[in-house]
Amino acid sequence: MSYTIEAIATVRSPYTQKFGIPRQSHLVPAARCRIEFAPQFGADSVRGLEGFGYIWVQFVFHDALAEGWAQMVRPPRLGGKRKMGVFATRSPHRPNHLGLSLLKLEGIECGSSGVKIRCSGADLLDGTPVIDIKPYIPFVEARPDAAAGFAAESPPLLDIVWQTKADGLSDGLKTLIEQSVAQDPRPAYQDIAERIYVMEIAGWEVKFRIEGQTAAIIQIKPIGAI
Repeated sequence: MSYTIEAIATVRSPYTQKFGIPRQSHLVPAARCRIEFAPQFGADSVRGLEGFGYIWVQFVFHDALAEGWAQMVRPPRLGGKRKMGVFATRSPHRPNHLGLSLLKLEGIECGSSGVKIRCSGADLLDGTPVIDIKPYIPFVEARPDAAAGFAAESPPLLDIVWQTKADGLSDGLKTLIEQSVAQDPRPAYQDIAERIYVMEIAGWEVKFRIEGQTAAIIQIKPIGAI
């Protein structure tokens, strides 16, 4: 059986490339995004949503469509060395390329430019198509005693050292960069101390190097600047 699903909204996110996106929502609390609804969805479609603290966002891994899917994948949490079934992971390489994120609801705007939802803790690529939104209901969905398989603990964070000036950066942007780099966005199998990594985030190009448990930010400049 096949079904046709159309996007209801589009994500506007500080992450404009896949490298550097948090592997799960809320790992980077400072990552804020905006969900912009298609014109046919007016204020009535989100009436009552403002009473909830978090929302489930169902979306399409649109940037992974051309890569296809696999029955077994290598989760970063296992160091990229062991394979698990795709349905035991959050990999984007799924049969239908559907994703699910739990985001903190920061506000709803309904105006002449349409309906927009502001969220934080985002792990979404800019331009991501959203196919559905549902409220998070704690009394039925919070299960702190649930088994967590091979992802029982949160991943360790890197220490951040600035080896370049951060002049002109707002506190919010600096925090976003630090939290994003601290997640260690490298592929799980890479540990090359001399390698320089480049992340594009919120209109800035960030270069950093990782050695041991420390990430050194060595350069930052606006994207497109010489």
